[in-house]
Amino acid sequence: MNHFVILSGCSGGGKSTLLSELHQRGHAVVKEPGRRIVQEETRTGGQALPWIDMALDDHANARRNNKWTFFDRGLIDAASALEELTGEPLLATLGQTHRYHPHVFLAPPWPEIYATDAQRRHGMDAALVEYDRLQRVYPVLGYEVTLLPKVDVVARADFVLNTLAQQ
Repeated sequence: MNHFVILSGCSGGGKSTLLSELHQRGHAVVKEPGRRIVQEETRTGGQALPWIDMALDDHANARRNNKWTFFDRGLIDAASALEELTGEPLLATLGQTHRYHPHVFLAPPWPEIYATDAQRRHGMDAALVEYDRLQRVYPVLGYEVTLLPKVDVVARADFVLNTLAQQ
C-alpha cells in the first residue's frame, strides 16, 4: 500500500495548519514545495522556481519511511500548474510514474480563513481557479477525492486519519 497521502486543494484552505497537526501527532510530513522555493528564493534574492524538481526529490526521499507521509501538495499539483502555464503535457507521465495513496484530500475554498502572506501573494480568485483545476485533475489520474470538512484542525486531522483507517 502506498503511504504517501496528498493534502491539496484551495490555497489558504488550511492545508499547512493540518499538516502541522499531523506532524505533532507523530506523522511524517512534507511541506509544500512551492512555499519552500519562494521562501528560499526570497531570502537569497533568486528568481528560479523549480517546483517539479523539488516535488520529485520530496517523493523520492519520502520512500525511506513506511508509515503515513502527508504531502502539502506535491508533484501532481506542480505538474498541473506547469502544464496549465506552458501547455507541456506533464501530467500523463509524471502522474502515473510517481503515484501517491489513491485517496486524496482536497481543502475546499474557505474565504473566512483565506489570507495572503509573503509566499501567497495571489488573491482568492486565483485560488479558486487553482482549486477548480485540481478538482478535475486528481480524478482523471485515478485518485479518489474527499473534501476536507471546514472544522477546527484537530477535527480535520481526526477526519483524515479515520478516513484512511477505514480503507
